Amino acid sequence: MPAVLGVERSITGKRWLHRGAETPEADRLALAIAQRHGLPDIVSRVMAARGIGLEDVGAFLNPTLRDALPDPSSLQGMAAAVERLSRAITTGEVIGLFADYDVDGATSAALLTRFIAAAGGRSILHVPDRILEGYGPNAEALAGLRQRGAGVVVTLDCGIVAFDVLEKTAEAGLDVVVVDHHMAEPSLPRAIAVVNPNRVDESGALGHLAAVGVTFLVVIALNRSLREAGWYQGRQEPNLMGWLDLVALGTVCDVVALEGLNRAFVAQGLKVMARRGNPGLRALAAVAKIEQRPEAYHLGFVFGPRVNAAGRVGEADLGARLLSSEDEVEVQRIAEALDRHNDDRKEIEAGVQAEAIAQAEQVASDAPILVVAGDGWHPGVIGIVAGRLRERFNRPACVIAFDGATGKGSGRSVKGLALGPAVIAAHQSGLLVGGGGHAMAAGFTIEREKLDAFRTFLADRFAAELAGQPLVASLSLDGVLAPAGAKRQVVDALAQLGPFGSGNPEPHFAIASAKIVRADVVGQNHVRCIFTGADGGKLKGIAFRAMDSDLGPALLQHGGRSLHVAGQLRPDDWQDRRDVQLFIEDVALAV
Repeated sequence: MPAVLGVERSITGKRWLHRGAETPEADRLALAIAQRHGLPDIVSRVMAARGIGLEDVGAFLNPTLRDALPDPSSLQGMAAAVERLSRAITTGEVIGLFADYDVDGATSAALLTRFIAAAGGRSILHVPDRILEGYGPNAEALAGLRQRGAGVVVTLDCGIVAFDVLEKTAEAGLDVVVVDHHMAEPSLPRAIAVVNPNRVDESGALGHLAAVGVTFLVVIALNRSLREAGWYQGRQEPNLMGWLDLVALGTVCDVVALEGLNRAFVAQGLKVMARRGNPGLRALAAVAKIEQRPEAYHLGFVFGPRVNAAGRVGEADLGARLLSSEDEVEVQRIAEALDRHNDDRKEIEAGVQAEAIAQAEQVASDAPILVVAGDGWHPGVIGIVAGRLRERFNRPACVIAFDGATGKGSGRSVKGLALGPAVIAAHQSGLLVGGGGHAMAAGFTIEREKLDAFRTFLADRFAAELAGQPLVASLSLDGVLAPAGAKRQVVDALAQLGPFGSGNPEPHFAIASAKIVRADVVGQNHVRCIFTGADGGKLKGIAFRAMDSDLGPALLQHGGRSLHVAGQLRPDDWQDRRDVQLFIEDVALAV
């Protein structure tokens, strides 16, 4: 495919491509969409480029749970899970919740906590400390839940590879229900029930769900079972739809594909969130100074990092407690604490990132994956740093924090190279103490003496998958505009294609042959610009964290040359203006 504007290698090393250029008859499909559905040309073209068929337009623009929601009982293990949990609720048995420390785990825990309480049951929660306990269930914590009165424990967003721990727990007489979404091995851990759409014996139709989405299906099935048993006679049945804000938050923050059921979860969950009914989310919006109607962007980049900060550098259960509490005083205190922890996380992250980049720059430029490691690195930020390395070097990256003889690792991958299965294969080969994940992300524990062998294993595996082809990073663009064409009506029209996220990325456009009339550094390594075009049009732009890469210097040291600029058009409503700005992602010299 020809490169957009002839950009074969941008400042950040990317090849610019037209999104959907490989889609046959895209122009004809765009015209048909515009005519049948009365949509603007630019909206129709973006949809056609993403492969949205003519008959699918309505469901894409207005995703509803009525159309997308499956029968939860279609999932393996669901019947056994519902039977055990409904029995616990109706007999007053305490249900223990063991949840992962990220946003997906926190929202899953808050959702199930709220449902159990609303249904008249009792629950207690444990979220493991990332440093002291590590990822996934551990025998001591499960025993602690039992000592606190739990007769059954639900693991949320974890547990699918906890074979030894769950075997010992079962032998000790504690029932466990696993609710997870990470890649499963052919054998399953010992449990009363394992509900996971990524089990080997599942169809895969719901494999894109986050753990909170799977939890919501469990809640639906459990609620139905209680209703059919007559449990709600004389008591109010819970309003499950009122908790879709939690489902939306966990889904967006776990970066799963926003397609099918996930798209409906987020679209409807954003509507619920706009009503600000959850006290914790309301308090979090206040400390983050978010007054406008929340969008997927706010979930992923404003709310999510603060909730995550609890598990990274703070008290691990703060996020789940914030989202499940109705106490206005408590949630305000927790929200303020999370905001402080997030600031601490940024400072810690910056130090680890600088050392990781220095290591990565010593790796051969044609290596298919980066694996860097350091002593004293905070394990709470290695996932974020892995993502930063992936962005900077355009290839998969794993970051390992060693403490003595063992280390905790986290990895992020690129499209086309599945990291989670590779980590599982490394574990099965005896190179890891444990590990798992999904295509784009993974976590693991490794012994120091096996670091080189693990690095070689991943490099060989990905090299074989690439089959001699270079790993060329690309940036997919939805069109080319002049500065004068970046109008507010264009941004408003494109907004109806949301929610945006993984699987439905926000539209990216190239601004052709623009000149910078002003550029300066603002905030923490951001670069602010004003562009002008030959047509006299002007456009504001900002490049976040640009001084951490070649992008920032290129914008500041433009020398008056014409540039092609790529990014996302966003509304700019500062001081009640209805303006537009470009979130800059890449630039290239105009030749």
